[in-house]
Amino acid sequence: METDERENIETQKSSAKRLGDKVAVITGGARGIGAAAAKLFAENGAHVVIADVLDDIGGTVAESIGGRYIHCDVSKEEDVESAINLAVSWKGHLDIMLSNAGVGGPEGRSITSLDMDQVRHLFSINLHGTIHGIKHAARAMIKGNNGGSIICTSSAAAIMGGLALHGYTMTKAAIDGLVRSAACELGEHLIRVNCISPHGVPTDMLLTAWRRFGAADITPHRLKQLIGTRASLLKGRGSSIEDVAQAALFLASDDSGFITAHNLRVDGGHTSADSRMSYMYQDPQ
Repeated sequence: METDERENIETQKSSAKRLGDKVAVITGGARGIGAAAAKLFAENGAHVVIADVLDDIGGTVAESIGGRYIHCDVSKEEDVESAINLAVSWKGHLDIMLSNAGVGGPEGRSITSLDMDQVRHLFSINLHGTIHGIKHAARAMIKGNNGGSIICTSSAAAIMGGLALHGYTMTKAAIDGLVRSAACELGEHLIRVNCISPHGVPTDMLLTAWRRFGAADITPHRLKQLIGTRASLLKGRGSSIEDVAQAALFLASDDSGFITAHNLRVDGGHTSADSRMSYMYQDPQ
């Protein structure tokens, strides 16, 4: 088979996938939700740049999917700009930005004892990092003049009080407002801006939080079981990083081409309805 013919076949295969030949940057892509999204995007034809501070892990993930890795502290605007520039210099354009990097924080339980230095640290990564991502992705997409999809990872904690500590909750709630505001401006350039709000996903960050507050021996499997029985309308069905990655894939693809300024909840219905009311729909014994 001639080289040109082989390349044409590969191009046709790639374009038949949901993200055929699209270029994506994923912050926080070394592990957890970000790594799951990176792998899923690549499986669907995307060229993926992973931007993270976990160099060894991130580099391994990028190599495994034929992508690129760059060290990126999202609290530093120049790092995020460099990640976007890498994608553009590698493939000539940017189509997808998944602003996923985020941290929890030991800022204390009570509003009366918040450590403001720790709160500022949370904002520098969770919120400022998201601003940096939207800003520089939008610049590249506007210059490319072919639209694009910007996706930000928020949290169910931004919707329902009491699901996380105050500092984390504030940063994620701010992301929701930022997404709606940015969508208003960037829609003129056919750039869609949305966010995803997961709940109870057994990531390292959530497991660490549970262990800090008394569940020292909690495992990912046990956490998933607890979410499935206590915080989901889908009884016995806990959440996973793959659930969130699939939501990101939908918002990144043309399947969601008329969706913007939207918060896609991946929470088993927890923030929409009270599963304790399900007794109303059961026949009396």
